[in-house]
Amino acid sequence: MGRQPTVDKCCVLNIGQLVLLPELTIQNKVLPNVNSVRDLGINVTNYLSPSDHVCDITAKTHKRASLIHRCFVSRNTDLLVRAFNVYVRPLLEYNLVICSPSTIHDIEAIERVQRRFTKRLHGLHSLPYKLRLQCLNLQSLEHHRLLSDLIWCYKIVFGLVVFNTNDLFEFSTVTQTRGHRYKLFKKSNKRNIRTTFFRERVINT
Repeated sequence: MGRQPTVDKCCVLNIGQLVLLPELTIQNKVLPNVNSVRDLGINVTNYLSPSDHVCDITAKTHKRASLIHRCFVSRNTDLLVRAFNVYVRPLLEYNLVICSPSTIHDIEAIERVQRRFTKRLHGLHSLPYKLRLQCLNLQSLEHHRLLSDLIWCYKIVFGLVVFNTNDLFEFSTVTQTRGHRYKLFKKSNKRNIRTTFFRERVINT
């Protein structure tokens, strides 16, 4: 027999305007209705905004970045940046395709982690952020998210990953303009939140 579900870890999350039955039960226990839930390391809300997730990971990564400055005796810049890339950036960049920030507030909140860390490095305090990135041979986190979107789009369209392209993208049938046969068709959206999803934002790019 299969493993019995842990009822205490189960809940109901209604997404969108449709509301399910007021009470769902497992093993005669009523499941609580919640507005957000953590699933596979991502905070999912009933309105599908990444803001809660961004708030959670930035709080963790600010602490972790500060620990690097406090725990490493060496002030070697290359060593500290390497530690940042190993222990901090993976948290900031986890599941970017799904929970990429869309609002200026969330984008700045994530970028502030790297901006604050690089500002505390020896000899870089007085330099502007863009110049610090050039000196350290780093990309802005926003730019890296853009590259990640484009790379995944390329892999999906050209079949480099096990994924049915037609489940996500629709190719344009317009033949009057010059170009290639991989132009992606963008559908109209009635909901603002959908414009921030991977399919929509990568087509805009």
